[in-house]
Amino acid sequence: MNNGRMSSETVDRVGAVVGSRPSTPLQTSWFEFLLDSSLLEKHLQKSNSDPAPVQLIVQFLEQASKPSVNEQNQVQPPPDNRRNRTLKLLALEVAAHMKWDLDALEKGLTIPVLNMLLNELLCVSKVPPGVKHVDLELSTLPPTTAMAVIIYNRWAIRTIVLSSFPEKQTKPGPHQMNMLSIVQQEKEMTDNILTVLKEQATDSISVLEGAVQLKKDFYVHTLRTLDLLAADAAANGETESSTAGLRISADELHCQVHYDLGGIFFQQGCTDQTAYKKARDHFRQTKELLTKLDSTVHVHLDEKRLAGYWNACRALTEDCDPSDSQNTPYNQINSLIRAQSYQAVIELFVKDNVCRSLPNNFRRSVLREFLYKVQQGESSLDEVCYKLCVCNAVRDALEGEVLSVRFQQLILLLEPRRIRQILLELHGMAERPFWRVNRKWEVPPDYVNVILSIKDNLTKDLVYILMAKGLHCISIKDFAHARQLFSACLELVTEFSPKLRQVMLNEMLLLEVRAHEAMAAEGSKERPPPDLVSRVRGYLEMRIHDLPLRQVVGEECVAFLLNWRENDYLTLQVPPSLVMNNPYIKLGQLLASTCKELPGPKECRRTAKELWEIVVQICSVSIQHKRNNDGRVGLIKHRESSMGILYRSKFITFIKKLREPLVLTTLISLFVRLNSIVRDDIVNEVTAEHLTIWPSTLPTIQAVDVEAVAVTVKELVSYALTLNPNNQSWLITQADIYFVTNQYSAALNLYLQAGAVCSDFFTKAVPPDVYSDQVLKRMIKCCSMMNCHTQVAVLCQFLREVDYMTAFKALQEQNSHDAMDSFYDYIWDVTILEYLTHIHHKRGETEKRQIAIKAIGQTELNTSNPEEVLQLAAQKRKKRFLQAMAKLYF
Repeated sequence: MNNGRMSSETVDRVGAVVGSRPSTPLQTSWFEFLLDSSLLEKHLQKSNSDPAPVQLIVQFLEQASKPSVNEQNQVQPPPDNRRNRTLKLLALEVAAHMKWDLDALEKGLTIPVLNMLLNELLCVSKVPPGVKHVDLELSTLPPTTAMAVIIYNRWAIRTIVLSSFPEKQTKPGPHQMNMLSIVQQEKEMTDNILTVLKEQATDSISVLEGAVQLKKDFYVHTLRTLDLLAADAAANGETESSTAGLRISADELHCQVHYDLGGIFFQQGCTDQTAYKKARDHFRQTKELLTKLDSTVHVHLDEKRLAGYWNACRALTEDCDPSDSQNTPYNQINSLIRAQSYQAVIELFVKDNVCRSLPNNFRRSVLREFLYKVQQGESSLDEVCYKLCVCNAVRDALEGEVLSVRFQQLILLLEPRRIRQILLELHGMAERPFWRVNRKWEVPPDYVNVILSIKDNLTKDLVYILMAKGLHCISIKDFAHARQLFSACLELVTEFSPKLRQVMLNEMLLLEVRAHEAMAAEGSKERPPPDLVSRVRGYLEMRIHDLPLRQVVGEECVAFLLNWRENDYLTLQVPPSLVMNNPYIKLGQLLASTCKELPGPKECRRTAKELWEIVVQICSVSIQHKRNNDGRVGLIKHRESSMGILYRSKFITFIKKLREPLVLTTLISLFVRLNSIVRDDIVNEVTAEHLTIWPSTLPTIQAVDVEAVAVTVKELVSYALTLNPNNQSWLITQADIYFVTNQYSAALNLYLQAGAVCSDFFTKAVPPDVYSDQVLKRMIKCCSMMNCHTQVAVLCQFLREVDYMTAFKALQEQNSHDAMDSFYDYIWDVTILEYLTHIHHKRGETEKRQIAIKAIGQTELNTSNPEEVLQLAAQKRKKRFLQAMAKLYF
């Protein structure tokens, strides 16, 4: 049987390799090692064996732990047969070839696999089962048995330490989604193993503390001793081969065990300060043994990490003597910090910028320690932090490193007096323009010339930096600091420049507008104070000769008036000259007028027509006629040039500053109508509110940029839904956009959301103007296109006139992707239920036919019931069906 299996698998492998490059080596399969006992050693001797040793361990243990299925088709644990025992032994032999190097094993194997491997080692090493390791007397055990116990308990404490380090979670890609359950299972197994290891940590530490008391040499299993064990097990006898293993000197083992114990005690130090002293003692003995050993074949540790542990332990246990001749700079600095000699610490950092002996990460950790002290309330250390930060920045600059974020956050200083003081000091050192020091400091181009024309260099720097920092604060919504910076700047410029004074007043107005809009975006319903509204109006009407004005201020002032429904001002009081000269005021006036006229009769909507014409122009492109080389006249569209009062990109930016629902609904309505006209697809139209107020034709349709209109509709609706995800009208429009672009699952999701928000999650009936026949027909088509045919049949009942033809056709489909009979409870139309029983009878589907018959037999569906009883039955099923659909698609 094995020979036949081998030949077929070999044929598969050879077939897979045919056609590949001749240089590709043939990978050895795990089962070949079962068939040839000499193959493993040959394979492991290769310099770059494929599969690699750790991969072989995984394959052997994976095959040995596969569950079996008995004759009753029940899953059973892996059988304890010769094949599985051999596979486990092969895995141990590979680990023995790796000389039980836990560093290499931990890197290549997961915790569950390594746990299985080491438990197998305990088993073959004759460790008495059911006895706690802490109760074993290591000195009386055979050497390889004692060594198996030591290896297992070393791994146990190392795993606890490793698992405490933060680890970046890798997110599976789309093609790996089917692996999620396997990953989850492995995580659960790992967590369970860690729980047990942590519970037994004290015992593991005791076992290893006992191991370092033993003065004799140790022996660990090799391929040879494991082979002997296997042969001995087959003969069912005992073996005395335990000293035939690989010899490890007591010093080598003690050195490694002291290092591992130091690691676990250091980790425990964060909750138990005394553990740091134990860790220090173990690391001291590790260091002493390392210097004593000529070669360290069996010692696997990172000497840099050991040095780091040693310095950390000395600092944490205050084991530093300043007079010590071997005192390192680390210990010196730690001693000075404890003695609160902070100036001396700074001087050491300055000296180190010349000799550069302290690693950067240590210097940063010292700064972090001081910053932590400041956070804990020691504000007197602010100056120390500042100076250490500058020292570190100098070191970074000397080594060509990027300056730290911490340093960048300092020249982010937001206190105006401190900024002025620093500038005074800088001007005292060198006469140069300091406003250019940081490339991230920017003031709007409109203001640069007027600021740079300031004669006094200190004042010029100060005005520039205060304004730049204030604008930065506004961008991160730190309005309190922005006010401080702008107020200081206003006070400064008032003394010498009326023009700059007005510039600062304008910027302070924009600051207050943005601050109020930010509060509104977070849910505040508080209206702006009358003073702010009058300042906004004053800005729009202001006329000062030769004053630099930023267009964004006017734009946001108009958006502000629309958002707070100051429609009377925009429609009745704004000066006509402003409307003519400022495109944003023109748009604001037309939007305000259209919103005011919406409830009125159709003939009152002349402003809607004017708004329409302006938007059409914004979305149009200029067309030129050009004669081609062959003499024919062609059309060239220039998308960069705009025929309208604004470029489309600026128009979109303006729209995204609006929050008022009626204004946004008006704009959505306009673009939906425009999109329908340019798409010219009557069947697949997108719906929205107030469509009738717009014209139904366009005189120059070829001038409109069709793609731009389509993109704008999508952008506008998506933006509106970020402001209010529960607006049923916008949800239906968004659903329609998905529907006409064949995104049926997304469309159905949004149609269901629209119904849910206006019916308290379908606890009430959805109003008929929301689930109109058109919306229901689109929901039916969505379900049909997703092969959810039973859902189609249920929805056909929702129409004003039940669509039996579509329902029957859907029920005839045999590839339904929904749960079919689980939806029969939602059908109240007896004709559809009778048709279902007929279909199932014809197909011989007895069970489903019974479910349909049971549904027909419900008393409340009896056709002789009063109409209100039948209506109640229908409403109840509608609600339950829609709730079930929401659970499926939300």
